[in-house]
Amino acid sequence: MTTTALPAAAGTRTGSTAALRVRGLRKRYGTHQALDGVDLDVARGEIFAVLGPNGAGKTTTVEILEGFRSRDDGEVSVLGQDPATAGRDWRARLGVVLQEARDLTELTVAETVRATARYYPAPRDPAEVIAAVGLEEKAGKRVRTLSGGQRRRLDVALGIVGRPELLFLDEPTTGFDPEARRAFWDLVRSLRDDGTTVLLTTHYLDEAAQLADRAAVVNAGRVVAVGTPETLGGPGARTPVVRWYDDGQPRTERTTTPTALVARLAAAAGTGREIDGLTVTRPSLEDVYLDLIRTRPEDPS
Repeated sequence: MTTTALPAAAGTRTGSTAALRVRGLRKRYGTHQALDGVDLDVARGEIFAVLGPNGAGKTTTVEILEGFRSRDDGEVSVLGQDPATAGRDWRARLGVVLQEARDLTELTVAETVRATARYYPAPRDPAEVIAAVGLEEKAGKRVRTLSGGQRRRLDVALGIVGRPELLFLDEPTTGFDPEARRAFWDLVRSLRDDGTTVLLTTHYLDEAAQLADRAAVVNAGRVVAVGTPETLGGPGARTPVVRWYDDGQPRTERTTTPTALVARLAAAAGTGREIDGLTVTRPSLEDVYLDLIRTRPEDPS
């Protein structure tokens, strides 16, 4: 899969730095509190990842931001408007790539992209979009003949052909092989570089680490952490962890000076003796994420 750089989002506004602002967002389904006071800020031109386990509230949050679902309480501004009341002109400024899509399977790839482009006031050139997602060789093929990964690329093409200012990507690389995933990451970065804001939901922590300028972790309907992939979880989250065995018993210690600790252990073990089971690791984004979602957020009341 190769990608082609695309022209900038035509409608990008420069008067405001905020693409998205959420305060106190709440949504209940019966007795289940799906969202319990979500706060988010996404700047224009950044890639922002929303992470969390199944049932955490990610999908409900994104659907409210897209204008597809109502909210019970809270303030929401997306590209300067409330999704609950915004009209057709506002929706034309968005691109949406759902986790599952229903395509006109008897049309060809080119026909499908061209048909979707007609819904927008200033679309990208369909041929450029098809090339950008690596489907040039499949342009004349019917959609039903595409593989799963190729169908996903088509979903992305339909999401960006309208030249969106804000692009929602829901699990975009599901079904991609490793090479296709990396090429897709390059495409997303090029969209960001051209001024498109991207809101990404993904279960792939490496994808968030590679793409996101910032990320939020959602758990039990609340945002439990926000930051860059390197700072998520706070300053102590990436403190190195030293593990070893002492008289057959496993020992673990977090320390900002792992070299000094290992030196003390080596001195205690004696000259020429190895420290049993010694490892020194720095927690990855996945380690930090798992720590953040293991505990349900406390009830503020």
